[in-house]
Amino acid sequence: MSSPDPPEPTRLNASIKAFMAHARDELNLSPSSIDAYQRDLKLLADWCHQHEIDRPEAIGQAEVRAFAASEHRRGISPRSVQRRLSALRRFFGWLLRTGEVKDNPALAVRAPKVRRRLPEVLDVDQVQALLEIPAEDDLATRDRAMLELFYASGLRVSELAGLSWDRLDLDDGMVRVLGKGRKERLVPVGRHAIAALRAWRQIISSLPGADTTRVFISLKGRPLGVRAIQKRVAYWSQRQGLDQRVHPHQLRHSFASHILESCGDLRAVQELLGHANLSTTQIYTHLDFQHLARVYDETHPRARKREK
Repeated sequence: MSSPDPPEPTRLNASIKAFMAHARDELNLSPSSIDAYQRDLKLLADWCHQHEIDRPEAIGQAEVRAFAASEHRRGISPRSVQRRLSALRRFFGWLLRTGEVKDNPALAVRAPKVRRRLPEVLDVDQVQALLEIPAEDDLATRDRAMLELFYASGLRVSELAGLSWDRLDLDDGMVRVLGKGRKERLVPVGRHAIAALRAWRQIISSLPGADTTRVFISLKGRPLGVRAIQKRVAYWSQRQGLDQRVHPHQLRHSFASHILESCGDLRAVQELLGHANLSTTQIYTHLDFQHLARVYDETHPRARKREK
């Protein structure tokens, strides 16, 4: 079966191209967000081409709903459909501000509900075991600094990969993080992470031709990418004898969950994680409740199961 012809240049294509230029030049979005918008809007353009729609103003709520339904029917997850609709809302919102359309047809369209999964976290003992990396060589010293900072400050893997030394204040124990939407936040760095980072910085100073602006680099002096960092975290989770393959986001989840268990201050955790909305942070209250419920079941006399 032959694939459909690609969309010919239309007013809709031109509008998408103009919006993408606006997103790149003015919105300060991350490269991954730009790529996601590009993919989602191309899917809309392809769908419109199949239905002989070539103008943005010809797309109403019915068309947006039909597009979302077609994505769901072809097996796209509810979360991905939500992301596509989010891209459409932003696109049509921009068209509304520029006067190209009279309303935003994507605002009232909702994707299928996503069953929210609780993030997997490590307990304190598992984190301790993971971080006890022996300083047996330069690579181990770097990786310990990396994992210590992940857990000490709750960084996203992209934030850690792009981190430069000028954003770290090891004397005051703080890091300035450039997060999603180019938003900056100030996060404490614990003493164990500070010591590990200082040890790693001494090694960097002796590497010939190294990129000394970035914190985490290879032993050949090149900045580490996200995938390389993920592989190192997975390597150490196996090397340190954990019963699961750990990924960087688990350390971020563990950071948030352990702080919330100790202080119960959801707003503080929101600021530390750099969440724009408190609702995103509230998932950790469920984790906290699960922990408390487990403790209750294990300790309260009236909660224990009777021994047979």
